Amino acid sequence: MADTSFDVVLVGGGPGGYVAAIRASQLGLKAAVVEREHLGGICLNWGCIPTKALLRVSEIRHTLDRLEQFGLSAKDVQVDLAKVVKYSRDVAARLSGGVAHLLKKNKVAVFDGHARLSGPGTLAVAKDGKPVAELRAKHIILASGARARTLPGLEPDGKLVWTYKEAMVPESLPKSLLIIGSGAIGMEFASIYRDLGSAVTVVEVLPRVLPVEDAEISGLALKAFEKQGMTIHTGASVSALKKAGGKVTATVAHADGNTGEIKVDRVILAVGIVGNVEEIGLEGTKVEVEKSHIVTDSWMQTGEPGVYAIGDVTGPPWLAHKAMHEGVLCVERIAGVADVHPLNPANIPGCTYCRPQVASVGLTEAAAKEQGLRIRVGRFPYLGNGKALALGEPEGLVKTVFDAESGELLGAHMIGAEVTELIHGYVIAKTLEGTEAELINTIFPHPTLSEMLHESVLDAFGRALHI
Repeated sequence: MADTSFDVVLVGGGPGGYVAAIRASQLGLKAAVVEREHLGGICLNWGCIPTKALLRVSEIRHTLDRLEQFGLSAKDVQVDLAKVVKYSRDVAARLSGGVAHLLKKNKVAVFDGHARLSGPGTLAVAKDGKPVAELRAKHIILASGARARTLPGLEPDGKLVWTYKEAMVPESLPKSLLIIGSGAIGMEFASIYRDLGSAVTVVEVLPRVLPVEDAEISGLALKAFEKQGMTIHTGASVSALKKAGGKVTATVAHADGNTGEIKVDRVILAVGIVGNVEEIGLEGTKVEVEKSHIVTDSWMQTGEPGVYAIGDVTGPPWLAHKAMHEGVLCVERIAGVADVHPLNPANIPGCTYCRPQVASVGLTEAAAKEQGLRIRVGRFPYLGNGKALALGEPEGLVKTVFDAESGELLGAHMIGAEVTELIHGYVIAKTLEGTEAELINTIFPHPTLSEMLHESVLDAFGRALHI
């Protein structure tokens, strides 16, 4: 019989769970993971990774549409949707198998089933309603993740009204598509389907697209999306969906009080997530749930002794890299590692892989001003960068926000080609508590897109060289 006594048990094998288990094992703790569906969780199987595979395909399709710009030509380019979906699923499957290998390599026990708290330091694991094991652990970390949020009257049916899962495995390409919500998930799917040839309409209840981003970046994104042919309605909401004849008619209420109808082939609901807090045995414990997410302290500890929570089942931002960092931080604290520091939310980067890409870290210009800070703002456009022009990607902006008195980097906001690969430069600077002095005196290679990071910093202090 498998051993059922552990130092640490992770409930959920997503990014936070499997990374925490590996780190626990590295620290000499006996660790186990309970996963009810797929190792790697939503991110690896139905989120971050397969969507990036689809975005890569749509990006190539977009490039093929403008080959003439580069002096090239190709005839009769076709999209084989079944092969596109297979490519995406194969990438996810390969990485899921990689997670299993990593856990085995690090001697982490894996239990296939659904876990629920059944008493102090105890978890009952079942599969298809049948008991699998009863696990005991001094430390239990809940990493049960989240699922797509639904709205009354707009519930997905998996056929005409999709969540992200159905949107990743379409049997046919819809000629017209309505996306409800313009956050990261909504705009990534908008880019995928628009570049593959669908007519895309986006409805956002807030006044602007990508509403968590800096307002200037959000405005540039809107212009880019509309230039691509997307129809964007901000300050609007979908009040009803009617299905008939294989199509969906959406009633859209606008901020000015007017209403209209949009008829489309498919609808994607992208209005956020809710934590998986049900059926994991929180009843009768001191674990506090706020709305649909577990409340923790800065060390991921819940109100119940010995029970912790990390990742999407806790508070925002709901990002895989945040979950991984929380998992490592949590088990290092449990193991008594001396040099452990609470996570600083201001240093968590956010990335949206739509076209154009958007990335950011820290305070927006508006948030800095709301805090009463005196700031200096620098900007540098893609149009002034040689590598961007050579790539045929002249549209974009790098924006930096500094404290005018101390020179502290408060925030950075970017839109354009490959900004998700560039933002880490500012993240490192913020983590090291860098100022404009260190960034100005850093040598950036030429010709690269990264030079724009330097120029934006220089611009904030009146020293830009190439604009």
